[in-house]
Amino acid sequence: MTPDADPGIPLPIYATAGAAGADVCANLPDRKSIILSPRARKLIPTGLRMEIPVGFEVQIRPRSGLALKHGIGMVNAPGTIDSDYRGPVGVILINHGQEDFTITHGMRIAQMVVAPVTTVDFALGELDDTARGSGGFGSTGLTS
Repeated sequence: MTPDADPGIPLPIYATAGAAGADVCANLPDRKSIILSPRARKLIPTGLRMEIPVGFEVQIRPRSGLALKHGIGMVNAPGTIDSDYRGPVGVILINHGQEDFTITHGMRIAQMVVAPVTTVDFALGELDDTARGSGGFGSTGLTS
């Protein structure tokens, strides 16, 4: 946790046995609420710092209930936390709704998924041919 975090706020937790994402809560240093106006975005602190094993990342994703009920999403969904990052974790929320939204201390604001990472070596060279070729957007859909 960050030095100014409230230790009373729970660590990320899986809400159900089948949940892929663990809920992440707002951990506001002043324990007050934050108003997110329509079309506004703010970095919401979680109070978390983590040590992610090499070969993994943590993805921070929006919560579907906040999106459906209030239009609250993330600007950079999913957000990636790399295994070599040790700083504070924040969530960039945006209000796509039409009314102010209040983020309270301890509110579940996002979910985190731990995922394996595969890296590759990038190189210049010739590409193999495929049936699709260079067909772009909509090229695999049905035509009428």
